[in-house]
This record gives sequence, C-alpha cells and structure tokens, in this order.
Amino acid sequence: MFTGLIQSLGHFYRQGSSRVEVVCLEPRHALLRDMALGDSIAVDGICLTVETLTPQGFGASVSPETLARSTLGQLPQGGRVNLESSLRAGGKVGGHFVTGHVDGLGVLEQVRATAQAWDLRFSLADRRVAPYLVAKGSIAVNGVSLTVADCDPEGAWFTVAVIPVTYRDTTLQDLEPGQPVNLEGDVLAKYVEGLLRHRQGPEAPSLSLEFLVQHGYQ
Repeated sequence: MFTGLIQSLGHFYRQGSSRVEVVCLEPRHALLRDMALGDSIAVDGICLTVETLTPQGFGASVSPETLARSTLGQLPQGGRVNLESSLRAGGKVGGHFVTGHVDGLGVLEQVRATAQAWDLRFSLADRRVAPYLVAKGSIAVNGVSLTVADCDPEGAWFTVAVIPVTYRDTTLQDLEPGQPVNLEGDVLAKYVEGLLRHRQGPEAPSLSLEFLVQHGYQ
C-alpha cells in the first residue's frame, strides 16, 4: 500500500524481457538508504518487489503482462520514473491509499500553466477507469496522488490541477501531449463497487456519480 506522495525520482532500465533496474537520481536519498530485499516500491505507480540491491538502486522482476498493460513497456532506456516506498504502520497518509495496481492507461491531452498550478487534461485509453472518476475524488497518475478537478459524466476525460511543488518534483513535468500514463482509481471506490455487486448480484449497475447520488452519497 502506498500514498501517492512521490519520494524520489529514478532512471528505469529494462534488462531482457522480465528484469528491470531502477537507478535513483539521489544516491543518498532516504528511500535508498532504508531499502531492503523484499521491499515494495512503486515505480510510476506500479508495485515492484526489490529482488537485488545495487549501490544506486535496485533490481526487480516484471511480468510480460505488466509491461504490456502499463507504461513501463514503452519507457525508453533511462527514462525517468516516480518512486515511492510502501506505507509503514503508523505512517502519515498525506495523499490517498494507492495499491500500486494499475487499472488502465490514460493519455495526456493538454497542459496549461496558470498562476497557481498546472492544469492537465487526460483522456482514457482504457474505459475500465471511468467508473472511479468523480469530481473532487482521488486518482493516481503515474503513482502521483491527485484530485480530479473535473471529469466527463461518461468518463471519457478528466482534469487535475497540479501544484508547483508536485509538478517540479515528479515526472509529470516530463509529460508531453499524446503520452500515455498509468492510472489507478481510488481503492475505496472499488470496495464500494464490489460491495454493491455482491449485495445486488452480477447484473448490478456500475459505480458512477449518478448512482452514488441516487443512493444518498453526497
């Protein structure tokens, strides 16, 4: 479990079809100093298990499915990635609960700088994320915990406002229009959807803003 608050950045390298290595940009960063074999590290929002330690980073295994269903399979050698270690018992949850399991891909459509923030608009390459899009709800974009500023009722697009420090300290600043991103919906919304389906049967409607309002959720 993670929080979506990025701790450091790294360079991502593929080694064959199932091995990857991540090199931290800050060799003396606390994330690297505290890292141990078996730890879970979110790499651009994807939970990987530390299998080997290197002087500047770590190595991990990645399944072909993960490479195919996330941006990791499309990153250039040495591409920058967001890094976060797993949440520890008693730790602060400053973002929102993030599992490190990507629901689908989005595509950056537009970046607009304002006086207070950077406004980013994304379209959905995978509509499975659509049920979890709620205005003022949470979403993880490449592992970064963000608040949905606005979204299409049909779930075709959403926007987020990124404060300067988040934009500066994450790979969101590297994104160009047309570039894919990893998306993970709010895990609490998934539990609600699962509970509703369990109670109402397999034909129960998908979770949506309209459905929640109709059933008293404000």
